[in-house]
Amino acid sequence: MATVKGLILKHHKKTDGSYNVKIRISHNRISRYIDTPFFVSSKQVTKKLEIKDNITLAQTEPIVSRYRQLIGELSYKADWMTCDQIVKYLTTANEKIDFISFGEQHIEELITAGKTGSATNFRSIINSLVDFFGKRVVYITEINANMLRSYEKYLRSERKLIRQSHNKKRFTITSPPLSDSGLHNHIRDLRGLFNVARNFYNDEDLGLIRIPHYPFKKYKLIKVPETAKRNIDLDQFVAIKEYSCEPGSRAELARDLFLLSLYMCGTNSVDFYHMDKRNIVNGRLEYNRAKTKGKRQDQAFISMNIVDEAKPLLEKYLGVINKRFSTKNGLSSALSHGMRKISNDQNLPNVTYYWARHTFATIARNTCRKTKDDVAMALNHIDEGRKTTDIYIAKDWKIVDEVQNAVIRVLFDYLQKSKQENREEVAEPGRA
Repeated sequence: MATVKGLILKHHKKTDGSYNVKIRISHNRISRYIDTPFFVSSKQVTKKLEIKDNITLAQTEPIVSRYRQLIGELSYKADWMTCDQIVKYLTTANEKIDFISFGEQHIEELITAGKTGSATNFRSIINSLVDFFGKRVVYITEINANMLRSYEKYLRSERKLIRQSHNKKRFTITSPPLSDSGLHNHIRDLRGLFNVARNFYNDEDLGLIRIPHYPFKKYKLIKVPETAKRNIDLDQFVAIKEYSCEPGSRAELARDLFLLSLYMCGTNSVDFYHMDKRNIVNGRLEYNRAKTKGKRQDQAFISMNIVDEAKPLLEKYLGVINKRFSTKNGLSSALSHGMRKISNDQNLPNVTYYWARHTFATIARNTCRKTKDDVAMALNHIDEGRKTTDIYIAKDWKIVDEVQNAVIRVLFDYLQKSKQENREEVAEPGRA
């Protein structure tokens, strides 16, 4: 059983000659020390550095007694715990969990680990909760089913939010109501952060439950609506391919990377952002998909043939994009602006960069009649239901090449046909 004692440490003597009173926790021949707010001078301790001041002893005793009581309540569970686990339990047993503070700490850990996407999503959750509650301290007990219902109504309404610029000037922004899809994603991320907190504070193996409630049992997450199909038809492909724009403009960047993604199996912009010439290996483009490489045993690796249509674009942008933009968010913003201009100038629907990935998949399946498994492989997806089977099957990148080449043939056969029809239309008046 762990033991508790108040004492001072000789080597912790401060420059003014005082000592901080500490609580020593000893368990399984390991000792850890917890600071207290109390200090004693050299006159208040014996030559053996034992505290003799009655006032300090009286102040320290309640803490010692409380820790002993908590250890007693652990009963046999303490035998299975390390000294560090016991110290964590003692120092947090009565602590109210600030969800905002925990979230901000977790966000910093994600940023350090390079998981900026998750960090950005959780940052939106934290900022929104601060807006909703109107305070920067929100205890996790305040996140309950009734709160979530009120929070949903709040998110579905137009909101006036106060923000502060870098020069600390305050300004107001209007946030529009969230759609069903936006609400689903927002509450899903809140649930994800809540689960991270439960995993951190709760230890089911030892029966130590700091967060016993789970509001998402009573509050049901709205079902995500079916995603609208975001693919362009072949005429729209020709319109984007033939779009003339100013060199060096965001529209040129958007056109080129949209087409490059379409040629290279729907590769995401963030992956192009991180690439350089080292990703070209024996005439193939090889990389780990940034979105899922940390979630898969194969690190989301993919290898695909560099088709002729993609070669000049890869030469133009590989290793250059991350010099032009300091962050991937800067690239995304430029692509959004460029695609809006192209859509407006060419009288297209609101096409975004990500439509290239949808278009590649749609043509591969519906026009080229490739199997869904082969299309999924080309998109670098993994089938959660077939993980075990995938262990036994070596990757054959020729399958990806076959899907890719089939889509390229459809695109450029139609492009040539379109050009031929235009030439015939131009020639027709001359023959009349």
